[in-house]
Amino acid sequence: MTEKTGFAPAAAPHASTIVSTSEEAITAGETSIPSQGENMPAYHARPKSADGPLPIVIVVQEIFGVHEHIRDLCRSLALEGYLAVAPELYFRQGDPNDYSDIPTLFSNLVSKVPDAQVLADLDHVASWAARNGGDPHRLMVTGFCWGGRISWLYAAHNPQLKAAVAWYGKLVGEKTLNSPKHPVDIATDLNAPVLGLYGGQDTGIPLDTVETMRHALRAANAKAEIVVYPDAGHAFNADYRPSYHAESAKDGWQRMLAWFSQYGGKKA
Repeated sequence: MTEKTGFAPAAAPHASTIVSTSEEAITAGETSIPSQGENMPAYHARPKSADGPLPIVIVVQEIFGVHEHIRDLCRSLALEGYLAVAPELYFRQGDPNDYSDIPTLFSNLVSKVPDAQVLADLDHVASWAARNGGDPHRLMVTGFCWGGRISWLYAAHNPQLKAAVAWYGKLVGEKTLNSPKHPVDIATDLNAPVLGLYGGQDTGIPLDTVETMRHALRAANAKAEIVVYPDAGHAFNADYRPSYHAESAKDGWQRMLAWFSQYGGKKA
């Protein structure tokens, strides 16, 4: 069943609310990106017709990797006029499709992927996009779940980044060798404005941690905004999961597009 749907096995059961974006006006497909001596698999999508270099959005995967949901988000961004690229950021450590439950996926694969490796890989994605029809002066990032946390970190890592949108990414956590810092630790180091989108019913990201992050951002005088959707839980944008909350997801998507536009993403 998973082979047919293209969704990660650990993300089951799949909901009936799956959204599928038409490819009529876009070009999309697999590619590989040279990074740190290896070729990193990635999915990319862009509009078929473009006048000059396109604004770039790096799309950072959920814990499930670059499965059908992430690919569809890239296609949706392409329809909005972006070159969207989603790299397979676990490719050195393993394949998320080999795991059928979230705890095993997390302990056997996700926890073994160092933040430093991920941030360097994302720099190579940005370089690849600039060489393949993207405008390096209009570089954005967005990420979901695991990728939401990474989006915060990347906003403190890459001085060329223009804006970031983090969807339900953890803000605090245990410090490990692979994850020495969390978003709350880098609030003072943000290079780019960040929009954080969170669910009020998210049991994995308690609201007190959202408030802790808000305080850290205020103390740092950072350009950032956090929106909490009171009725949404974790992964509220994941239309293939029972957690999908359509109203919050649609509002978040529009806020993301407006945020990117505000910081130079898509020319008005």
